[in-house]
Amino acid sequence: MGHATVRFYAELNDLVVPERRFRDSNVEFAGSPALKDLIESLGVPHAEIDLVLLNGRSVGFGTRLHDGDRLAVYPMFEGLDIGAVSQVRATPLREPRFVLDGHLGRLAAYLRMLGLDALWEPQPTDTDLARISADERRILLTRDLGLLKRSQVTHGLFIRATDPERQLGEVVERLHLERVAQPFTRCLSCNGVLQRVDLAVVETELPPKVRQHVREVRRCAGCAKLYWAGTHHDQMLAMIRRVLGKSFHPQRNVQDEGTGTS
Repeated sequence: MGHATVRFYAELNDLVVPERRFRDSNVEFAGSPALKDLIESLGVPHAEIDLVLLNGRSVGFGTRLHDGDRLAVYPMFEGLDIGAVSQVRATPLREPRFVLDGHLGRLAAYLRMLGLDALWEPQPTDTDLARISADERRILLTRDLGLLKRSQVTHGLFIRATDPERQLGEVVERLHLERVAQPFTRCLSCNGVLQRVDLAVVETELPPKVRQHVREVRRCAGCAKLYWAGTHHDQMLAMIRRVLGKSFHPQRNVQDEGTGTS
């Protein structure tokens, strides 16, 4: 039997047994397993990993482990470009786009509220989720660890929280999304991009009470739904401030709530 010293860093420690968290630990193995297989056997899906150092050298998941090796495993570094040193995938993702499993519908809507590209269907198959993640280079968000261990998936996050707002905060913090968020620029229903429209063009589509006070209207380029600052504007702004913190500065007249389609 061979022995290796393994250490996981940052949030990857959430996924391993307590005795391996935030410390060097000894792992016993037979033969010369691939790093991907050994790491996943310890509970960490490869899709959550951005950098693996074997004896201080960056290596790929297919590298074989030998007796006496030392392994350091790091999570996704979407806030830091390590493409020049990481060997675990051909090209890192630098544009955060997402696909979510069917249990994360509210999180998908919240990501869209921040202006982030988030695909979601209520009953997708695991095969479809893995394919979309790989083909469209999207980060797969799920609470299913097994799904993240599929070889087709290259980027993914296991969502720890169960409350949707906490889930949003978790994704924002782990991927540093405060730097790219553009709130109120995507449709909460279909993920389409919102475009400003002339009030005179859509006036007849607006409820009478809205016509009296609305200053700006946007239409979804996908489903044609209209959006304006409505009754939930303050609540949504408050949530965004909680999640994005001091980095969020709402623009004047930003619109956020839709109530109809043309």
